[in-house]
Amino acid sequence: MLLAEPTAESATDTSRPPRHYLPEDFLVTDWAAIEPFFQELQDRPVHTAAELERWLLDRSELESVLSEDLAWRYIRMTCDTQDPARAEAFQYFVNEVEPLVAPYDHALNEKMLASEHLAGLDERRYGVFLRSVRRASEIYRPENIPLKTDISTKQQQYAATVGAMNVTLDGQELTLPQAADRLKNPDRTVRETAWRAIQARRLQDAQPLDALFTELIGLRNQVALNAGFANFRDYMFAALGRFDYTPQDCFNFHAAIRETVVPLIDNFDLERRQDLNLPALRPWDLDVDPSGQPPLRPFGTGEELLEKTITVFQNLDSYLGDCLRTMRQMGHLDLESRKGKAPGGYNYPLDETGVPFIFMNATSSLRDVVTMLHEGGHAVHSFLTRGLPLGADKHPPSEVAELASMSMELMSMDQWHVFFPDADDLRRAKKTHLESVLETFPWVATIDKFQHWVYEHPTHTEAERHARWVQTFDEFNQRTVDWTGLETFKPYLWQKQLHLYEVPFYYIEYAMAQLGAIAVWRNFRKNPAEGLAAYKRALALGYTAPIGQIYAAAGIRFDFSTEYLRTLADFVREEMEAL
Repeated sequence: MLLAEPTAESATDTSRPPRHYLPEDFLVTDWAAIEPFFQELQDRPVHTAAELERWLLDRSELESVLSEDLAWRYIRMTCDTQDPARAEAFQYFVNEVEPLVAPYDHALNEKMLASEHLAGLDERRYGVFLRSVRRASEIYRPENIPLKTDISTKQQQYAATVGAMNVTLDGQELTLPQAADRLKNPDRTVRETAWRAIQARRLQDAQPLDALFTELIGLRNQVALNAGFANFRDYMFAALGRFDYTPQDCFNFHAAIRETVVPLIDNFDLERRQDLNLPALRPWDLDVDPSGQPPLRPFGTGEELLEKTITVFQNLDSYLGDCLRTMRQMGHLDLESRKGKAPGGYNYPLDETGVPFIFMNATSSLRDVVTMLHEGGHAVHSFLTRGLPLGADKHPPSEVAELASMSMELMSMDQWHVFFPDADDLRRAKKTHLESVLETFPWVATIDKFQHWVYEHPTHTEAERHARWVQTFDEFNQRTVDWTGLETFKPYLWQKQLHLYEVPFYYIEYAMAQLGAIAVWRNFRKNPAEGLAAYKRALALGYTAPIGQIYAAAGIRFDFSTEYLRTLADFVREEMEAL
């Protein structure tokens, strides 16, 4: 099903759509207020395919309201990890609501799948949705409900631990993202001091984070065993709805990255060492501009970052600009880094309202610009799917979701003069970003390959984990960098990747989507109007079509073969050389 082209009006509407099932004034307070609706859905007779569709829409409305309530609890908690009231509100939902929803969710799936009217639903419209429901039904086990609650609680510990990490440099207390800005300083001593301070601070919590990860591995492995899987990796491939590729495809992709992209990065690093006139590269030499110029400062405040991003989006397409304006009007952004804020960045979809929330830790760097554009791409995706009838339709798999964000990074480069009016700064910014685009592939392969090993060997020791990490890191990363005297830090570098703790196995999608994004950008470079229109058409499908069809709608292939990777990596390299 192809949707009509979205209009600017849909991006500027700040009102919540009217409810058809729940009362307009319904609020999520406790389980007693929620359960009657689940019970009504469970008990409601369904006599026709039309009634089954109405039942589906009512169920989706209930799920969307609950999803948005949980979203706000999570958003508020990550905006201030040191506020116990916010943490308690989030934990209340995780501990007191989610475990009681899960059995009803499974029962409703079973009711739908058993309905004699299921065949009366339009297969083209509901085929992808029903495929996911069947998979969820297959892997559901009631004994996993308390385990998942425990997992959610422990995952929260990671954000709180990392959010509390600060360092003091030159008498100034800085968050780790703020301190990392100094890695771009032309003064090598400043860079080394900052790098060592960051790693030393992370090392202070290395043992607790290792212990936390061990606990998570044990819990996740038990979830997999309960559901009849050999390991958590195989369970997650089912839980994530990976119908389009296998673990072996991931291993082949790792090998393709090692063969085609890693040598390019090695050459970049050799050129960097020569440009910096260094006898050897050290880890603190990888973010500084090789020309020796000061780091780029594309904005000063979070408000300036937002205003310039709106201009970039507006110049590309008025609809894109309206998306961010609406978010600003509704207060759906928290952009600047500060003490006590959780690490990272995200775009959190709000299923009922349809206007998402962007969270990040900006400190005035080029990386922040890219993050804002990336999360802005996710936000546009949310707007383009807000009119789809089912909540499930609005949540495509990550291979599609990340295509939205990574494509926006690249297509927007034609408008980066908004951030970099100086021609030399603009060239530096583009070259730096394109290099980072290629660097995405080895790092993703590292994290993904490491995860496969971790969950294939769930009883491994911490020492074995550290050794495997170093081996995997050295296979893909910094092969020309001198780590002499820094060996204490390297075994723990994986702990900075929050995905390992909070969203396991959500990572290979970044490389798959990065490849797709390069293809979208190549089309955009040939024909900007058609390239952008195809991008929007593909995203507007949400998850009403398989991944391959969504990629085809964008005018690209869902393909991560060695040949395809080499072709697109060469395109990026040629674009860099043309700058």
